[in-house]
Amino acid sequence: MTKWAVLVVLSAAQFLMVLDQAVMNVAISQLVEDFDTTVTTIQAVIALYALVMAGLMLTGGKLGDIFGRRRVFAIGLVIYGIGSGLTAASWNVPSLMFGWSILEGIGAALVLPALVALVAGTYRDRDRAVAYGVLGGVAGAGIAVGPILGGWATTDFTWRIVFVGEVLVAIGILFGTRMMAEPERAPGKPTLDWVGSVLSAAGLAVLVFGVLQASNWGWLAPRSSPVTPFGFSLTPFVIAAGGVILAAFVSWERRREARGEEPLLRLDLLQISTLRGGVAMFLAQNLILMGIFFTIPLFLQIVQGLDALETGIRMLPASVGLFVSAIVGSALASRFAPKPLVRAGLGLVFVSTLLLMGTIEPELDNAPFLFAMGVLGVGMGLVVSQLGNVVQSAIGDEQRSEAGGLQNTAQQLGSSLGTALLGAIVITGLITAFTGNIADDPQVSDRVQQQVEVQLSAGGSFVPSDEVREAAEDERLSPRATDALVSHYEDAQLEALKLAFLVAALLVLGSLWSTRRLPAERLTA
Repeated sequence: MTKWAVLVVLSAAQFLMVLDQAVMNVAISQLVEDFDTTVTTIQAVIALYALVMAGLMLTGGKLGDIFGRRRVFAIGLVIYGIGSGLTAASWNVPSLMFGWSILEGIGAALVLPALVALVAGTYRDRDRAVAYGVLGGVAGAGIAVGPILGGWATTDFTWRIVFVGEVLVAIGILFGTRMMAEPERAPGKPTLDWVGSVLSAAGLAVLVFGVLQASNWGWLAPRSSPVTPFGFSLTPFVIAAGGVILAAFVSWERRREARGEEPLLRLDLLQISTLRGGVAMFLAQNLILMGIFFTIPLFLQIVQGLDALETGIRMLPASVGLFVSAIVGSALASRFAPKPLVRAGLGLVFVSTLLLMGTIEPELDNAPFLFAMGVLGVGMGLVVSQLGNVVQSAIGDEQRSEAGGLQNTAQQLGSSLGTALLGAIVITGLITAFTGNIADDPQVSDRVQQQVEVQLSAGGSFVPSDEVREAAEDERLSPRATDALVSHYEDAQLEALKLAFLVAALLVLGSLWSTRRLPAERLTA
């Protein structure tokens, strides 16, 4: 099999791993309806998918070293295909969570580190840079096709058909793996650090769970927190517990290395400044992008009332911009250093978040919104096109799997945190703005204000304003009080979404700090 035919198979796998997350984002409203659940629950399902991948990426990379990258790649595809089949047939939220979030997450955690190592083992020098650029472009294509394909399928048929298609694609890729050569393995027989695997997965899970629950428990002031240590919400204590478990993971890895045993992650990898900067940027990139891609469908579907296909069409400029910019960015890498290209991309992303904040209005103005989405895609494409080569160029061939696992852990942790963080900010902002709005309105009686506060203290969700109207009418409120409540709720929705984009803009500025470790010279042979 020619080396570029190998890239076709690997690109198909990359496309498959990206596709369904984009599909799920545009199908949020339909998922809520199909499973009779809430936006917050679907947010948890989406975050869990990325979290499972993040928690198992290092383990997946190590398994590739032990059993062979091609074999683990194929096993991951089989698990992923089974998960896709169960997702297509899911009948309730637990079955959806098991099929999509867990099985597909496990499959992807085996496929992606092996994919990175297979690329690094197959290509050298400029060919490697081209291959990573192509994979970045293919990831962009997955993001581009996902909203349109998911929107079309959800609107005209069902979102389930996409996952049936994924099963067929996985089978096709599986046949392609038989013609791939197994890269050379490092001398010696690697072993798996099971304790390290459990600690890393548990630490990340607890950390993200704490962020995810902030919308229900409150960030500091308790709302529906099951316990209130020292009068505070449980949220900061759960997040801190996740940090403690991760610190225990680091301590365990150091102990294994000191005893001459093989760790799950060689911590000296993180002493490589360039690799550390690349990994940090992978985390920041996905945190920002997937957080925004979770927030935008809330605005388009729940506030504006658009269906999944209309949502996908309006997200298309970002997807197409990312795809084209990733391809162009890989070509620019032969003439420019990664640092200025990534900084230029972040600058465009920052501008796009401010532009998007300006489009959050009661009536959608298509032209400014589409332009802002296009700027977002171009900026992210420039960032995406550089990072794979930055990370893999910083280490030797024997460290490919570990670096691949670390890189994908950062990406998926960013996706999970982005979905959890911006989702929690939206819900928290909505509750705060809504209660503040009605408190200042004399048309809303004290009794109604107390009812609203009691309802929100049990946990809020981002729902269409029609549901608020129906709830008010069920409580037999006067038409005047009902109209006031609905108006305040709609204002609170817009305020919450603007807050989320403001936080995204601040995250972009913060991520500029990590670019100081990126190479300031061209990456050449």
